[in-house]
Amino acid sequence: MMDDRKLLALAKKNAAKSGTNSKVPKGFGKKYDKNLPDDPTDEATIKAKEETKKFFSEMKKRDF
Repeated sequence: MMDDRKLLALAKKNAAKSGTNSKVPKGFGKKYDKNLPDDPTDEATIKAKEETKKFFSEMKKRDF
């Protein structure tokens, strides 16, 4: 059986890996082109981007 210190260290390691405490999506802000401007990481901008993405995905489904 594991002692408490090892169990606590393992729990911290797994929590850090999972990234569950972060509201920023995984891979957000990752750039492949250094000439592109930095992506903002504040929550309001992320939420606005998500809403825009959802809006355009709905508009793609419609026929005009």
